[in-house]
Amino acid sequence: MNTFMFLASQAQQGGSMSFLIFMVAIFAIMWFFMIRPQQKKQKEIRKFQNALQEGTKVVTGGGIYGEVKRIDLATNIVEIEIAKGVTIRVDKGYVFADATSSELTAGQNK
Repeated sequence: MNTFMFLASQAQQGGSMSFLIFMVAIFAIMWFFMIRPQQKKQKEIRKFQNALQEGTKVVTGGGIYGEVKRIDLATNIVEIEIAKGVTIRVDKGYVFADATSSELTAGQNK
């Protein structure tokens, strides 16, 4: 009877180890295919936002297309001209993409 209990407890320990390895593998796959590409994209967006200059054509987070007219680095406010004589003030964190990039123009032609 004791031998049977001993063998059962050993089998149970091996099962938990394989479960742990399986969970680590699942997390690694999720990180590689989901989290890592999202971090790379976020890094590109930050790089674009920090390199903004007056005259750059941009798209805001709300989908408004315009041209950067003024950047206030102290308050992180960007003034964007969306029509002749019409400017809006947007937080620098909501300017996401270059409106002239090939990725955006390819999406519009579909």
